[in-house]
Amino acid sequence: MNNTSKFFVVATPIGNLKDITLRAIETLKNVDLILCEDTRQTKKLLQEYSINTMTMSYPSDDLARGPSLTPQSGKIEKIFALLKEGKNLALVTDAGTPGISDPGVLLVSKIKEYFKEDKVEPCQQSVQVIPIPGPSALITALSASGLPIHDFTFLGFLPHKKGRETLFKEITESERTMVFYESPHRILKTLESLQKFCPGKKICIARELTKIFEEFKSGSAEELLNYFTENTVKQKGEFTVIVSF
Repeated sequence: MNNTSKFFVVATPIGNLKDITLRAIETLKNVDLILCEDTRQTKKLLQEYSINTMTMSYPSDDLARGPSLTPQSGKIEKIFALLKEGKNLALVTDAGTPGISDPGVLLVSKIKEYFKEDKVEPCQQSVQVIPIPGPSALITALSASGLPIHDFTFLGFLPHKKGRETLFKEITESERTMVFYESPHRILKTLESLQKFCPGKKICIARELTKIFEEFKSGSAEELLNYFTENTVKQKGEFTVIVSF
Protein backbone atom coordinates (compact mmCIF):
# COMPACT_ATOMS: atom_id res chain seq x y z
CA MET A 1 0.00 0.00 0.00
CA ASN A 2 1.36 3.44 -0.94
CA ASN A 3 2.16 6.06 1.66
CA THR A 4 0.14 9.21 1.10
CA SER A 5 1.03 12.83 1.81
CA LYS A 6 -1.71 15.43 1.93
CA PHE A 7 -1.54 18.73 0.07
CA PHE A 8 -4.32 21.06 1.24
CA VAL A 9 -5.54 23.94 -0.93
CA VAL A 10 -6.88 26.30 1.73
CA ALA A 11 -9.16 29.29 1.10
CA THR A 12 -8.54 32.24 3.42
CA PRO A 13 -10.44 35.52 4.03
CA ILE A 14 -10.56 38.13 1.26
CA GLY A 15 -10.64 40.97 3.77
CA ASN A 16 -12.44 40.34 7.06
CA LEU A 17 -10.29 37.88 9.04
CA LYS A 18 -13.40 36.43 10.69
CA ASP A 19 -14.42 34.88 7.37
CA ILE A 20 -12.21 31.83 7.85
CA THR A 21 -13.70 28.37 8.36
CA LEU A 22 -13.09 26.18 11.39
CA ARG A 23 -11.76 23.49 9.07
CA ALA A 24 -9.24 25.92 7.55
CA ILE A 25 -7.94 26.91 11.00
CA GLU A 26 -7.62 23.27 12.04
CA THR A 27 -5.82 22.39 8.80
CA LEU A 28 -3.34 25.27 9.03
CA LYS A 29 -2.54 24.33 12.62
CA ASN A 30 -1.85 20.69 11.83
CA VAL A 31 0.14 20.71 8.58
CA ASP A 32 3.93 20.61 8.57
CA LEU A 33 4.36 23.69 6.38
CA ILE A 34 2.21 26.46 4.89
CA LEU A 35 3.13 27.64 1.39
CA CYS A 36 2.26 31.31 0.90
CA GLU A 37 2.10 33.82 -1.89
CA ASP A 38 3.50 36.38 0.60
CA THR A 39 4.49 35.14 4.06
CA ARG A 40 4.11 38.64 5.56
CA GLN A 41 0.48 38.78 4.48
CA THR A 42 -0.31 35.26 5.67
CA LYS A 43 1.29 35.81 9.08
CA LYS A 44 -1.33 38.45 9.89
CA LEU A 45 -3.97 35.73 9.62
CA LEU A 46 -1.90 33.14 11.48
CA GLN A 47 -1.27 35.53 14.38
CA GLU A 48 -5.00 36.28 14.62
CA TYR A 49 -5.72 32.59 15.25
CA SER A 50 -2.55 31.65 17.17
CA ILE A 51 -1.34 29.37 14.37
CA ASN A 52 2.38 28.67 14.81
CA THR A 53 3.00 26.50 11.75
CA MET A 54 6.10 27.30 9.72
CA THR A 55 5.60 29.22 6.47
CA MET A 56 7.48 29.47 3.19
CA SER A 57 6.79 31.49 0.05
CA TYR A 58 6.42 29.44 -3.10
CA PRO A 59 8.33 30.61 -6.20
CA SER A 60 5.53 31.63 -8.54
CA ASP A 61 7.96 33.12 -11.07
CA ASP A 62 9.80 29.81 -11.42
CA LEU A 63 6.52 27.93 -11.74
CA ALA A 64 5.43 30.16 -14.61
CA ARG A 65 8.57 29.59 -16.69
CA GLY A 66 7.45 26.38 -18.32
CA PRO A 67 5.56 23.10 -18.11
CA SER A 68 8.58 21.02 -17.03
CA LEU A 69 7.86 18.65 -14.17
CA THR A 70 11.45 18.85 -12.99
CA PRO A 71 11.73 21.09 -9.93
CA GLN A 72 13.21 24.38 -11.17
CA SER A 73 14.42 26.04 -7.97
CA GLY A 74 15.58 25.19 -4.46
CA LYS A 75 12.15 25.95 -3.02
CA ILE A 76 10.31 23.76 -5.51
CA GLU A 77 12.79 20.96 -4.85
CA LYS A 78 12.10 21.37 -1.13
CA ILE A 79 8.32 21.19 -1.64
CA PHE A 80 8.63 17.98 -3.67
CA ALA A 81 11.10 16.52 -1.17
CA LEU A 82 8.80 17.21 1.79
CA LEU A 83 5.90 15.51 0.04
CA LYS A 84 8.11 12.51 -0.77
CA GLU A 85 9.01 12.32 2.94
CA GLY A 86 5.33 12.04 3.85
CA LYS A 87 4.87 15.59 5.12
CA ASN A 88 1.51 17.34 4.86
CA LEU A 89 1.52 20.82 3.31
CA ALA A 90 -1.02 23.61 2.87
CA LEU A 91 -1.21 26.17 0.09
CA VAL A 92 -2.74 29.61 0.67
CA THR A 93 -2.92 32.77 -1.39
CA ASP A 94 -2.84 36.33 -0.03
CA ALA A 95 -6.64 36.38 -0.02
CA GLY A 96 -9.39 34.04 -1.14
CA THR A 97 -9.21 30.67 -2.85
CA PRO A 98 -5.83 29.55 -4.25
CA GLY A 99 -5.81 29.00 -7.99
CA ILE A 100 -8.52 31.55 -8.84
CA SER A 101 -6.52 34.07 -10.92
CA ASP A 102 -3.60 33.05 -8.74
CA PRO A 103 -0.21 31.42 -9.55
CA GLY A 104 -0.84 28.68 -6.98
CA VAL A 105 -2.75 26.80 -9.67
CA LEU A 106 0.60 26.04 -11.35
CA LEU A 107 1.97 24.43 -8.19
CA VAL A 108 -1.14 22.27 -7.76
CA SER A 109 -0.89 21.24 -11.41
CA LYS A 110 2.78 20.25 -11.12
CA ILE A 111 2.17 18.26 -7.93
CA LYS A 112 -0.78 16.37 -9.42
CA GLU A 113 1.23 15.57 -12.55
CA TYR A 114 4.46 14.62 -10.76
CA PHE A 115 2.70 12.37 -8.25
CA LYS A 116 0.19 10.96 -10.72
CA GLU A 117 -1.13 7.61 -9.49
CA ASP A 118 -0.12 5.62 -12.56
CA LYS A 119 3.46 6.85 -12.17
CA VAL A 120 3.85 5.84 -8.54
CA GLU A 121 5.79 2.64 -7.92
CA PRO A 122 4.64 0.24 -5.15
CA CYS A 123 5.64 1.61 -1.71
CA GLN A 124 6.53 4.97 -3.28
CA GLN A 125 4.99 8.18 -1.95
CA SER A 126 1.71 9.49 -3.40
CA VAL A 127 0.03 12.82 -2.76
CA GLN A 128 -3.64 13.54 -2.15
CA VAL A 129 -4.69 17.09 -3.07
CA ILE A 130 -7.51 18.20 -0.77
CA PRO A 131 -9.50 21.45 -1.17
CA ILE A 132 -10.56 23.36 1.95
CA PRO A 133 -13.31 25.62 0.55
CA GLY A 134 -14.00 29.13 1.72
CA PRO A 135 -14.09 32.77 0.61
CA SER A 136 -13.79 33.85 -3.02
CA ALA A 137 -14.24 37.42 -4.28
CA LEU A 138 -15.89 36.03 -7.41
CA ILE A 139 -18.75 34.26 -5.62
CA THR A 140 -19.05 36.92 -2.92
CA ALA A 141 -19.58 39.64 -5.51
CA LEU A 142 -22.07 37.61 -7.54
CA SER A 143 -24.16 36.73 -4.49
CA ALA A 144 -24.93 40.36 -3.66
CA SER A 145 -24.94 41.86 -7.16
CA GLY A 146 -28.63 41.46 -7.86
CA LEU A 147 -27.80 40.46 -11.44
CA PRO A 148 -28.61 37.09 -13.07
CA ILE A 149 -26.06 34.54 -11.85
CA HIS A 150 -27.59 31.23 -12.92
CA ASP A 151 -25.22 31.22 -15.90
CA PHE A 152 -21.98 33.19 -15.86
CA THR A 153 -18.46 33.22 -17.29
CA PHE A 154 -15.42 34.19 -15.23
CA LEU A 155 -12.65 35.94 -17.16
CA GLY A 156 -10.10 36.44 -14.37
CA PHE A 157 -7.97 39.57 -14.90
CA LEU A 158 -8.37 41.06 -18.36
CA PRO A 159 -5.22 41.27 -20.49
CA HIS A 160 -3.47 44.66 -20.44
CA LYS A 161 -3.10 44.99 -24.21
CA LYS A 162 -3.18 41.99 -26.53
CA GLY A 163 -6.67 40.57 -26.93
CA ARG A 164 -8.28 43.19 -24.69
CA GLU A 165 -10.54 44.69 -27.37
CA THR A 166 -11.54 41.22 -28.56
CA LEU A 167 -12.58 40.34 -25.03
CA PHE A 168 -14.77 43.43 -24.70
CA LYS A 169 -16.49 42.46 -27.94
CA GLU A 170 -17.07 39.00 -26.48
CA ILE A 171 -18.58 40.59 -23.37
CA THR A 172 -20.86 42.67 -25.60
CA GLU A 173 -22.13 39.67 -27.56
CA SER A 174 -22.49 37.29 -24.62
CA GLU A 175 -25.91 36.34 -23.30
CA ARG A 176 -24.29 35.17 -20.09
CA THR A 177 -23.30 37.29 -17.12
CA MET A 178 -19.59 38.05 -17.41
CA VAL A 179 -17.35 38.56 -14.38
CA PHE A 180 -13.76 39.72 -14.10
CA TYR A 181 -11.28 41.28 -11.71
CA GLU A 182 -9.77 44.72 -12.27
CA SER A 183 -7.06 46.80 -10.64
CA PRO A 184 -7.49 50.39 -9.42
CA HIS A 185 -5.04 51.56 -12.10
CA ARG A 186 -7.27 50.35 -14.94
CA ILE A 187 -10.82 50.61 -13.62
CA LEU A 188 -11.55 53.90 -15.46
CA LYS A 189 -10.12 52.59 -18.75
CA THR A 190 -12.22 49.47 -18.37
CA LEU A 191 -15.37 51.49 -17.81
CA GLU A 192 -14.53 53.59 -20.87
CA SER A 193 -14.25 50.40 -22.93
CA LEU A 194 -17.52 49.06 -21.53
CA GLN A 195 -19.19 52.35 -22.41
CA LYS A 196 -17.85 52.07 -25.95
CA PHE A 197 -18.64 48.41 -26.60
CA CYS A 198 -21.71 47.66 -24.47
CA PRO A 199 -23.46 50.85 -23.34
CA GLY A 200 -26.76 49.02 -22.86
CA LYS A 201 -25.50 46.37 -20.45
CA LYS A 202 -26.17 46.38 -16.71
CA ILE A 203 -23.02 46.54 -14.60
CA CYS A 204 -22.30 45.99 -10.93
CA ILE A 205 -18.92 46.87 -9.45
CA ALA A 206 -18.02 45.32 -6.11
CA ARG A 207 -15.15 47.10 -4.36
CA GLU A 208 -13.15 46.20 -1.24
CA LEU A 209 -15.30 43.16 -0.47
CA THR A 210 -15.72 42.29 3.25
CA LYS A 211 -13.51 45.24 4.23
CA ILE A 212 -14.46 48.45 6.05
CA PHE A 213 -15.12 50.38 2.84
CA GLU A 214 -16.99 47.60 1.01
CA GLU A 215 -19.19 49.01 -1.73
CA PHE A 216 -21.53 47.73 -4.44
CA LYS A 217 -22.32 50.21 -7.20
CA SER A 218 -24.69 49.39 -10.07
CA GLY A 219 -25.66 51.19 -13.25
CA SER A 220 -24.71 51.65 -16.88
CA ALA A 221 -21.09 51.98 -17.94
CA GLU A 222 -21.59 55.72 -18.43
CA GLU A 223 -23.13 56.18 -14.96
CA LEU A 224 -20.37 54.21 -13.28
CA LEU A 225 -17.63 55.98 -15.22
CA ASN A 226 -19.01 59.34 -14.09
CA TYR A 227 -19.29 58.13 -10.50
CA PHE A 228 -15.74 56.82 -10.21
CA THR A 229 -14.30 59.79 -12.14
CA GLU A 230 -15.95 62.26 -9.77
CA ASN A 231 -15.09 60.25 -6.64
CA THR A 232 -11.35 59.68 -6.98
CA VAL A 233 -11.10 58.09 -3.53
CA LYS A 234 -13.39 55.33 -4.79
CA GLN A 235 -10.81 54.36 -7.43
CA LYS A 236 -8.71 52.67 -4.75
CA GLY A 237 -9.02 49.03 -3.71
CA GLU A 238 -9.80 45.73 -5.39
CA PHE A 239 -12.59 45.52 -7.96
CA THR A 240 -14.85 42.74 -9.18
CA VAL A 241 -16.80 43.78 -12.27
CA ILE A 242 -20.04 42.04 -13.25
CA VAL A 243 -21.64 42.71 -16.64
CA SER A 244 -25.09 41.39 -17.49
CA PHE A 245 -28.00 41.93 -19.87
